[in-house]
Amino acid sequence: MIEAHFGESSPFSVGVEEELMILDAQTLEQVPRVDAFLGDEGFHTELFASVVELKTGVCASAREAADELRALREHGASIAERGGLRLGAAGSHPLSDPEAQEIVDLERYRTFVEYAGVSARRQGVNGLHVHVGMTSARACMHCLETTLPWLPVLLAISANSPYLAGRETGLASNRAEILAELPRSGAPPPFRAYHEWELFVERLVRLGLASDYTLLWWDARPHPRFGTLEVRVLDQPTSLGRTAAFVALVQALCASAFEWPPRPYDPAARALYQQNRWAALRFGPTARLVHPDGDRAEGAVTLAAELVDRVRPAARSLGTESLLDALDLHASEGDRQLQVGRANGLQAVCADLVTRSLASAA
Repeated sequence: MIEAHFGESSPFSVGVEEELMILDAQTLEQVPRVDAFLGDEGFHTELFASVVELKTGVCASAREAADELRALREHGASIAERGGLRLGAAGSHPLSDPEAQEIVDLERYRTFVEYAGVSARRQGVNGLHVHVGMTSARACMHCLETTLPWLPVLLAISANSPYLAGRETGLASNRAEILAELPRSGAPPPFRAYHEWELFVERLVRLGLASDYTLLWWDARPHPRFGTLEVRVLDQPTSLGRTAAFVALVQALCASAFEWPPRPYDPAARALYQQNRWAALRFGPTARLVHPDGDRAEGAVTLAAELVDRVRPAARSLGTESLLDALDLHASEGDRQLQVGRANGLQAVCADLVTRSLASAA
């Protein structure tokens, strides 16, 4: 049995993890200086030493989580400035080569790189992870299956990694494509109950293929140790306002899922998910996606507007409806990167990311 703590926090409480890039103040290239941030509460390592993870505690609402992230970004910016550094938030760095980044010297990271090889070294991309408290394991699986078809819509409007290693690749989210290189990525298999998920994890561990469920890099996954559903599909936003809006949207989506009927067991729907995921990472807000009902295709913007309308009552009950106003459903932050880059070059994109990553920025 996997240790589980479902129901130990308030229903739909949230915890948020942001992944910010550490940049040299002069060149704005990534540098391996995560040690400068460690030891302060809320700052953690990730795979690469040029990234620092900002992690909130358990928060009652997206608004409370945003306040914690604001304080963490402000404190992180102060630490960075004292060390001749800057912080930048985006799904990928416009110039730095992910494969050239230094790995943090910890056993779990060395083991991962040894196992995944170049696929691991390509993971120099950044995401926003939102944990939402679940009352039970059964509730977690219901929420997972009910919300999963909407996750490509979230990816499309959060796309914020159009550049990779100095190139405009033509993808709205290079991050999503790179994550798909890992085993156990994308959508999880269609489990009919929590115990099926648990048996799957235990089989992987028994076969020596994974040490625990945190090595399942799906777009959403149960996290029993925290008692949450963890939504991992979003590119890292640059603006704190965007982060707050996406956290509010995910929290309200999870709360709304319990007002919606359970989805039927339909393994074939995972193929539609893969189609939608690819379209979202390729085209961003202009993607054409299969509607979660499976009967028609719609533009990502249309689906995003429908989603916001459907979850707005839950957001209102949670006191976070106004946070949704920061969402621009017609243009992602990656679109802004492209606009700046095509006009002024990638160095200007990096400078814009640094400015907009400040907690005080709009």
